Amino acid sequence: MENKNGKAFLYLLPAILFLGCFMVYPLIDVFVYSMEEGYNFASQTYFSIGTYNFSYVLHDPYFLQAVKNTLLMVVITVPISTGIALLISLALSSIGPLQKLFQTIYFLPYVTNTLAVGLVFMILFKKTAYTDGLVNLILKWFGASPVDFIDGPYWAKMFVLCFYIIWVVMPFKILLLTSALASVDRNYYNAARVDGTSPFRIFYKITLPMISPTCFYLIITGFIGAFKEYSDAVALFGTDLNAAEMNTIVGYVYDMLYGDSGGYPSYASAAAILLFVIILTITCINLMVSKKHVYY
Repeated sequence: MENKNGKAFLYLLPAILFLGCFMVYPLIDVFVYSMEEGYNFASQTYFSIGTYNFSYVLHDPYFLQAVKNTLLMVVITVPISTGIALLISLALSSIGPLQKLFQTIYFLPYVTNTLAVGLVFMILFKKTAYTDGLVNLILKWFGASPVDFIDGPYWAKMFVLCFYIIWVVMPFKILLLTSALASVDRNYYNAARVDGTSPFRIFYKITLPMISPTCFYLIITGFIGAFKEYSDAVALFGTDLNAAEMNTIVGYVYDMLYGDSGGYPSYASAAAILLFVIILTITCINLMVSKKHVYY
Protein backbone atom coordinates (compact mmCIF):
# COMPACT_ATOMS: atom_id res chain seq x y z
CA MET A 1 0.00 0.00 0.00
CA GLU A 2 2.85 2.38 0.84
CA ASN A 3 4.48 1.66 -2.54
CA LYS A 4 1.26 2.60 -4.31
CA ASN A 5 1.02 5.86 -2.35
CA GLY A 6 4.65 6.61 -3.16
CA LYS A 7 4.11 6.02 -6.87
CA ALA A 8 1.00 8.18 -6.83
CA PHE A 9 2.95 10.99 -5.17
CA LEU A 10 5.70 10.72 -7.80
CA TYR A 11 3.11 11.00 -10.56
CA LEU A 12 1.63 14.09 -8.91
CA LEU A 13 4.99 15.68 -8.07
CA PRO A 14 5.49 17.49 -11.44
CA ALA A 15 2.02 19.00 -11.23
CA ILE A 16 2.57 20.01 -7.58
CA LEU A 17 5.89 21.67 -8.44
CA PHE A 18 4.34 23.44 -11.42
CA LEU A 19 1.42 24.76 -9.35
CA GLY A 20 3.77 25.77 -6.56
CA CYS A 21 6.11 27.70 -8.86
CA PHE A 22 3.53 29.39 -11.07
CA MET A 23 0.49 29.78 -8.81
CA VAL A 24 1.25 29.50 -5.09
CA TYR A 25 4.53 31.44 -5.06
CA PRO A 26 3.21 34.33 -7.24
CA LEU A 27 0.13 34.58 -5.01
CA ILE A 28 2.30 34.83 -1.91
CA ASP A 29 4.56 37.35 -3.65
CA VAL A 30 1.57 39.51 -4.66
CA PHE A 31 0.30 39.46 -1.08
CA VAL A 32 3.73 40.58 0.17
CA TYR A 33 3.80 43.43 -2.37
CA SER A 34 0.30 44.52 -1.31
CA MET A 35 1.48 45.01 2.29
CA GLU A 36 4.60 47.04 1.44
CA GLU A 37 3.77 50.73 1.84
CA GLY A 38 5.61 53.27 -0.33
CA TYR A 39 7.28 50.61 -2.44
CA ASN A 40 9.81 52.02 -4.91
CA PHE A 41 10.10 49.92 -8.05
CA ALA A 42 13.54 51.27 -8.97
CA SER A 43 15.28 50.84 -5.62
CA GLN A 44 13.19 47.85 -4.48
CA THR A 45 12.62 49.54 -1.11
CA TYR A 46 9.55 50.45 0.97
CA PHE A 47 8.73 52.50 4.06
CA SER A 48 6.74 50.09 6.21
CA ILE A 49 4.34 47.16 6.33
CA GLY A 50 0.62 47.88 6.57
CA THR A 51 -2.75 48.11 4.87
CA TYR A 52 -2.41 51.58 3.34
CA ASN A 53 -2.33 50.16 -0.21
CA PHE A 54 -5.75 48.56 0.29
CA SER A 55 -7.11 51.79 1.72
CA TYR A 56 -5.78 53.76 -1.25
CA VAL A 57 -7.25 51.36 -3.79
CA LEU A 58 -10.64 51.22 -2.07
CA HIS A 59 -10.83 55.04 -2.15
CA ASP A 60 -9.54 55.42 -5.71
CA PRO A 61 -12.41 56.62 -7.98
CA TYR A 62 -10.92 54.71 -10.93
CA PHE A 63 -10.99 51.46 -8.95
CA LEU A 64 -14.56 52.09 -7.76
CA GLN A 65 -15.60 52.73 -11.36
CA ALA A 66 -13.86 49.52 -12.42
CA VAL A 67 -15.68 47.56 -9.70
CA LYS A 68 -19.01 49.04 -10.80
CA ASN A 69 -18.36 48.13 -14.44
CA THR A 70 -17.22 44.62 -13.57
CA LEU A 71 -20.19 43.90 -11.32
CA LEU A 72 -22.61 45.15 -13.99
CA MET A 73 -20.98 42.89 -16.58
CA VAL A 74 -21.18 39.92 -14.24
CA VAL A 75 -24.83 40.47 -13.30
CA ILE A 76 -25.92 41.07 -16.90
CA THR A 77 -23.81 38.74 -19.04
CA VAL A 78 -23.67 35.53 -16.98
CA PRO A 79 -27.43 34.80 -16.60
CA ILE A 80 -28.36 36.11 -20.06
CA SER A 81 -25.63 34.20 -21.91
CA THR A 82 -26.40 30.99 -19.98
CA GLY A 83 -30.14 31.31 -20.59
CA ILE A 84 -29.78 32.03 -24.31
CA ALA A 85 -27.24 29.22 -24.68
CA LEU A 86 -29.68 26.80 -23.03
CA LEU A 87 -32.51 27.83 -25.37
CA ILE A 88 -30.30 27.45 -28.44
CA SER A 89 -29.01 24.08 -27.20
CA LEU A 90 -32.57 22.85 -26.72
CA ALA A 91 -33.42 23.97 -30.26
CA LEU A 92 -30.32 22.27 -31.69
CA SER A 93 -31.09 19.06 -29.81
CA SER A 94 -34.64 18.95 -31.19
CA ILE A 95 -33.67 19.15 -34.88
CA GLY A 96 -32.30 16.28 -36.91
CA PRO A 97 -31.06 17.52 -40.28
CA LEU A 98 -28.14 19.96 -40.43
CA GLN A 99 -27.64 19.73 -36.64
CA LYS A 100 -23.84 19.47 -36.93
CA LEU A 101 -23.77 22.38 -39.38
CA PHE A 102 -25.67 24.66 -37.00
CA GLN A 103 -23.45 23.59 -34.10
CA THR A 104 -20.39 24.56 -36.13
CA ILE A 105 -21.89 27.94 -37.08
CA TYR A 106 -22.71 28.76 -33.45
CA PHE A 107 -19.19 27.75 -32.37
CA LEU A 108 -17.39 30.01 -34.89
CA PRO A 109 -17.30 33.16 -32.66
CA TYR A 110 -15.39 31.16 -30.02
CA VAL A 111 -12.47 30.40 -32.39
CA THR A 112 -12.39 33.91 -33.87
CA ASN A 113 -9.79 36.39 -32.63
CA THR A 114 -11.16 38.67 -29.90
CA LEU A 115 -9.76 41.86 -31.43
CA ALA A 116 -11.18 40.92 -34.84
CA VAL A 117 -14.65 40.49 -33.37
CA GLY A 118 -14.22 43.78 -31.50
CA LEU A 119 -13.36 45.56 -34.76
CA VAL A 120 -16.53 44.19 -36.35
CA PHE A 121 -18.60 45.42 -33.39
CA MET A 122 -16.99 48.86 -33.67
CA ILE A 123 -17.99 49.03 -37.33
CA LEU A 124 -21.55 47.99 -36.46
CA PHE A 125 -22.03 50.37 -33.51
CA LYS A 126 -19.59 53.27 -33.94
CA LYS A 127 -20.98 56.60 -35.10
CA THR A 128 -18.59 58.62 -37.30
CA ALA A 129 -18.71 61.76 -39.40
CA TYR A 130 -19.35 59.64 -42.48
CA THR A 131 -21.79 57.03 -41.22
CA ASP A 132 -23.95 56.31 -38.20
CA GLY A 133 -23.21 52.58 -38.34
CA LEU A 134 -25.46 49.67 -39.25
CA VAL A 135 -27.15 49.48 -35.84
CA ASN A 136 -28.11 53.16 -35.95
CA LEU A 137 -29.47 52.72 -39.47
CA ILE A 138 -31.74 49.99 -38.12
CA LEU A 139 -32.79 52.25 -35.23
CA LYS A 140 -33.67 54.99 -37.74
CA TRP A 141 -36.01 52.60 -39.55
CA PHE A 142 -37.96 52.31 -36.28
CA GLY A 143 -37.98 56.08 -35.79
CA ALA A 144 -35.33 56.19 -33.03
CA SER A 145 -32.53 58.74 -32.84
CA PRO A 146 -28.95 57.58 -33.57
CA VAL A 147 -26.77 56.75 -30.57
CA ASP A 148 -22.97 56.76 -30.37
CA PHE A 149 -22.47 53.37 -28.73
CA ILE A 150 -18.65 53.63 -28.62
CA ASP A 151 -17.98 57.24 -27.57
CA GLY A 152 -21.43 58.18 -26.33
CA PRO A 153 -23.32 57.81 -23.03
CA TYR A 154 -22.33 55.31 -20.38
CA TRP A 155 -25.40 53.09 -20.76
CA ALA A 156 -24.80 52.74 -24.52
CA LYS A 157 -21.17 51.71 -24.02
CA MET A 158 -22.12 49.22 -21.31
CA PHE A 159 -24.80 47.78 -23.60
CA VAL A 160 -22.28 47.19 -26.40
CA LEU A 161 -19.72 45.68 -24.02
CA CYS A 162 -22.26 43.27 -22.48
CA PHE A 163 -23.61 42.37 -25.92
CA TYR A 164 -20.07 41.71 -27.10
CA ILE A 165 -19.20 39.52 -24.08
CA ILE A 166 -22.39 37.49 -24.48
CA TRP A 167 -21.59 36.98 -28.15
CA VAL A 168 -18.06 35.77 -27.37
CA VAL A 169 -18.82 33.40 -24.48
CA MET A 170 -22.07 31.89 -25.70
CA PRO A 171 -20.59 29.37 -28.23
CA PHE A 172 -18.64 27.54 -25.51
CA LYS A 173 -21.77 27.31 -23.36
CA ILE A 174 -23.81 26.03 -26.30
CA LEU A 175 -21.23 23.33 -26.95
CA LEU A 176 -21.27 22.06 -23.36
CA LEU A 177 -25.04 22.28 -22.95
CA THR A 178 -25.64 20.47 -26.25
CA SER A 179 -23.35 17.67 -25.08
CA ALA A 180 -25.13 17.55 -21.71
CA LEU A 181 -28.54 17.32 -23.38
CA ALA A 182 -27.32 14.52 -25.65
CA SER A 183 -26.20 12.49 -22.61
CA VAL A 184 -29.67 12.47 -20.99
CA ASP A 185 -31.21 8.98 -21.10
CA ARG A 186 -34.09 8.99 -23.61
CA ASN A 187 -35.99 6.41 -21.58
CA TYR A 188 -36.92 9.17 -19.12
CA TYR A 189 -38.54 11.17 -21.92
CA ASN A 190 -40.34 8.15 -23.33
CA ALA A 191 -41.77 7.25 -19.93
CA ALA A 192 -42.90 10.84 -19.34
CA ARG A 193 -44.63 11.04 -22.73
CA VAL A 194 -46.45 7.75 -22.06
CA ASP A 195 -47.82 9.32 -18.87
CA GLY A 196 -48.96 12.37 -20.86
CA THR A 197 -46.53 14.80 -19.23
CA SER A 198 -46.42 18.29 -20.80
CA PRO A 199 -43.21 19.45 -22.54
CA PHE A 200 -42.62 22.18 -19.95
CA ARG A 201 -42.94 19.72 -17.06
CA ILE A 202 -40.58 17.32 -18.87
CA PHE A 203 -38.02 20.11 -19.14
CA TYR A 204 -38.45 21.24 -15.54
CA LYS A 205 -38.57 17.80 -13.92
CA ILE A 206 -36.25 15.76 -16.17
CA THR A 207 -34.04 17.84 -18.47
CA LEU A 208 -33.05 20.63 -16.08
CA PRO A 209 -32.15 18.34 -13.13
CA MET A 210 -30.14 16.02 -15.40
CA ILE A 211 -28.05 18.86 -16.89
CA SER A 212 -27.80 20.85 -13.63
CA PRO A 213 -24.10 19.94 -13.06
CA THR A 214 -23.22 21.47 -16.45
CA CYS A 215 -25.40 24.52 -15.81
CA PHE A 216 -23.76 25.26 -12.46
CA TYR A 217 -20.32 24.65 -13.97
CA LEU A 218 -21.07 27.25 -16.66
CA ILE A 219 -22.42 29.70 -14.10
CA ILE A 220 -19.35 29.37 -11.84
CA THR A 221 -16.86 29.65 -14.71
CA GLY A 222 -18.97 32.47 -16.17
CA PHE A 223 -18.70 34.48 -12.96
CA ILE A 224 -14.95 33.90 -12.80
CA GLY A 225 -14.46 34.81 -16.47
CA ALA A 226 -16.62 37.96 -16.22
CA PHE A 227 -14.67 39.20 -13.20
CA LYS A 228 -11.45 38.79 -15.22
CA GLU A 229 -12.70 40.71 -18.27
CA TYR A 230 -10.27 43.17 -19.83
CA SER A 231 -9.37 42.33 -23.43
CA ASP A 232 -12.99 42.65 -24.57
CA ALA A 233 -13.20 46.21 -23.25
CA VAL A 234 -9.88 47.08 -24.95
CA ALA A 235 -11.13 45.62 -28.24
CA LEU A 236 -14.08 48.02 -28.19
CA PHE A 237 -12.86 51.18 -26.46
CA GLY A 238 -9.08 51.15 -26.79
CA THR A 239 -6.43 51.11 -24.11
CA ASP A 240 -7.47 54.31 -22.29
CA LEU A 241 -10.40 52.71 -20.50
CA ASN A 242 -10.38 55.19 -17.63
CA ALA A 243 -11.16 58.04 -20.04
CA ALA A 244 -13.98 55.98 -21.53
CA GLU A 245 -15.24 55.08 -18.02
CA MET A 246 -15.23 51.43 -19.09
CA ASN A 247 -12.26 50.05 -17.17
CA THR A 248 -12.44 46.72 -15.33
CA ILE A 249 -10.69 45.49 -12.20
CA VAL A 250 -8.12 43.59 -14.26
CA GLY A 251 -7.65 46.71 -16.41
CA TYR A 252 -7.05 48.74 -13.25
CA VAL A 253 -4.37 46.27 -12.14
CA TYR A 254 -2.71 46.51 -15.55
CA ASP A 255 -2.82 50.32 -15.52
CA MET A 256 -1.19 50.43 -12.10
CA LEU A 257 1.64 48.26 -13.41
CA TYR A 258 2.18 49.40 -16.99
CA GLY A 259 -0.30 52.15 -17.90
CA ASP A 260 0.09 55.92 -17.86
CA SER A 261 -0.24 55.82 -14.08
CA GLY A 262 1.93 52.69 -13.89
CA GLY A 263 4.92 51.87 -11.74
CA TYR A 264 2.90 51.11 -8.61
CA PRO A 265 3.12 47.35 -8.05
CA SER A 266 1.93 47.68 -4.45
CA TYR A 267 -1.37 49.28 -5.51
CA ALA A 268 -1.71 46.78 -8.35
CA SER A 269 -1.08 43.90 -5.93
CA ALA A 270 -3.66 45.22 -3.47
CA ALA A 271 -6.24 45.46 -6.26
CA ALA A 272 -5.34 41.94 -7.41
CA ILE A 273 -5.80 40.58 -3.88
CA LEU A 274 -9.21 42.28 -3.63
CA LEU A 275 -10.18 40.73 -6.97
CA PHE A 276 -9.01 37.33 -5.71
CA VAL A 277 -11.13 37.68 -2.57
CA ILE A 278 -14.20 38.71 -4.59
CA ILE A 279 -13.85 35.79 -7.02
CA LEU A 280 -13.16 33.32 -4.20
CA THR A 281 -16.23 34.49 -2.28
CA ILE A 282 -18.54 34.31 -5.31
CA THR A 283 -17.16 30.88 -6.25
CA CYS A 284 -17.67 29.49 -2.73
CA ILE A 285 -21.25 30.78 -2.65
CA ASN A 286 -21.96 29.20 -6.05
CA LEU A 287 -20.43 25.90 -4.94
CA MET A 288 -22.56 25.83 -1.78
CA VAL A 289 -25.70 26.57 -3.79
CA SER A 290 -24.82 23.97 -6.42
CA LYS A 291 -24.37 21.25 -3.78
CA LYS A 292 -27.97 21.80 -2.68
CA HIS A 293 -29.49 21.90 -6.16
CA VAL A 294 -27.35 19.70 -8.42
CA TYR A 295 -28.70 16.25 -9.22
CA TYR A 296 -26.25 13.47 -10.09
